Amino acid sequence: MRLQNRPLSFVVNFLLGVAWAAVLLGAVTSFLAFYHDNLLLALVSGFMGALPGMISVLLLEHIITAKERHLELKKQTALLEKLLIQKENSNLQ
Repeated sequence: MRLQNRPLSFVVNFLLGVAWAAVLLGAVTSFLAFYHDNLLLALVSGFMGALPGMISVLLLEHIITAKERHLELKKQTALLEKLLIQKENSNLQ
């Protein structure tokens, strides 16, 4: 996992696994419930069954990306503050 916080990384990985399982389970069960009647209906139903899990995956990936962006901005801010202090010190001398 890309996150540095170990407990948060574990929770997010677990929830991503649950979300992908929900995608698979929703798609398969919905498809199998309707494939006897009509193949097109079964495909649409399978997609609709997988939709909540796919939304969960997208939401968790968005959370991961936002956390990574926040950590990267903190690193860049620290570097910029160092550069600013060095510049001020060189201007004073």
